[in-house]
Amino acid sequence: MPKMKTKSSVKKRFKATATGKVLAGPGNKRHGLINRPQKMKRQNRGSQVLEPQDAKTVMQCRRRPPRRGRPR
Repeated sequence: MPKMKTKSSVKKRFKATATGKVLAGPGNKRHGLINRPQKMKRQNRGSQVLEPQDAKTVMQCRRRPPRRGRPR
């Protein structure tokens, strides 16, 4: 059976904190910004913490299964 690989897109878009929370960059910041309210643009700066349900999905794509073999 081939090795299970980490999803490269998840690796680039999300970051896990030391406490287990998952950080993600907010959406709606690429184009059409002239039509969006200033408050929305301001609140979408930086990173946002994902909800636990979404974080679980992201971490399933991010984790690799443990390696089999002799313990080190």
